[in-house]
Amino acid sequence: LMLYSFLILTLAAIGTYLYFNFTYSDGNRAGTLIKFSKKGYVFKTYEGEINLGGVNPIPGNTIANNMWVFSVKDDAVAYKLMEMEGKNIRVHYKEKIRNLPWQGETKYFVDQVDEVK
Repeated sequence: LMLYSFLILTLAAIGTYLYFNFTYSDGNRAGTLIKFSKKGYVFKTYEGEINLGGVNPIPGNTIANNMWVFSVKDDAVAYKLMEMEGKNIRVHYKEKIRNLPWQGETKYFVDQVDEVK
């Protein structure tokens, strides 16, 4: 009975690990880095916001900004982003199905960043 319990717990742990680390999609986004901060109560995570550009469906109306929020796990990438606020950047991200609370607030995780000149 203990062997079966151990086996079930092990399989559940492996399944949970695979579910939360599965990359659903990945790609690039480019825009102006509007905000980047470290936030949270118990788990401090890096969170950012990029303005991808405006959308103006009807001429003569105001432009609606297209904002994209993301999280960062890697400290090196986070420090690089802190220096790029207000600049045009291109980021590579991975989208997860779900995230754990200590990973970040969004399901989009940036792992590379470059300045667009």
